[in-house]
Amino acid sequence: MDVYQPSGARRKKRARNDEEPALSRERIVATALQLIDEKGLDVFSLRAVAKALGVYPTALYWHVPNRNALVVEVIGHVLSEVVPPRDLPWEPWLRSFITSYRTVIRRHPNVAPLIGVQLLSNASVDLTMVEGVLKKLSEAGYSGEPLVSAYNSVIGTMVGFVTQEFAMVLDNDVEDWMQRMSGIVARIDPDDHPVLTAHKDLMVNRSFILRWENGATAPLDGGFDFYVEVLIAGLKALAPAGDTQAAGVPQ
Repeated sequence: MDVYQPSGARRKKRARNDEEPALSRERIVATALQLIDEKGLDVFSLRAVAKALGVYPTALYWHVPNRNALVVEVIGHVLSEVVPPRDLPWEPWLRSFITSYRTVIRRHPNVAPLIGVQLLSNASVDLTMVEGVLKKLSEAGYSGEPLVSAYNSVIGTMVGFVTQEFAMVLDNDVEDWMQRMSGIVARIDPDDHPVLTAHKDLMVNRSFILRWENGATAPLDGGFDFYVEVLIAGLKALAPAGDTQAAGVPQ
């Protein structure tokens, strides 16, 4: 039996559907990232993304085959913002590269564990980023095995500090956790730990280990900037002498 609908209602429904953006990979990825930002990774699923988009979960499979594939797309989208202009000299390029990554993760802190602790993230990397890092290190004088070691140091610096800075915080019992950490600090014995005692006011909730908030609310700006400069200084100090041709960089 047909159910009658007024023609005006039918036209109104069609018009509303016509105004909705078509389902696309880009729209799915943007919605997934928004859900991860708002709800975290524990509740992230294809079903949740489909619900947010107002479609059935099966509609997503035309664009992404499973949750892992969607996670890879989200990571790739986030990392697409971190590569600096290629015409920068190697030092400011690397400094901008690492700093841009932290800036992006600061906007999307729930993504940090996906990149820092899961090899799944490797499938999302744009090889242009890898080539960019290698080229800038080549410009600094690196080639062969030292180039690979320097590359690993750069990526480790970029991901490692930020992953720990934006480590997940407790969803519950935050007050108990804060009181416990405060109690540990209050009981520091100055005889056993004189240097820590002298600096504890500077370190409490502003340094690794002695904190209960992550970088979203208590950023470690000074430590990060120092870390980056240590890396740059180390790369300069250890770089083999030579020009870009000796390092194997195409001219």
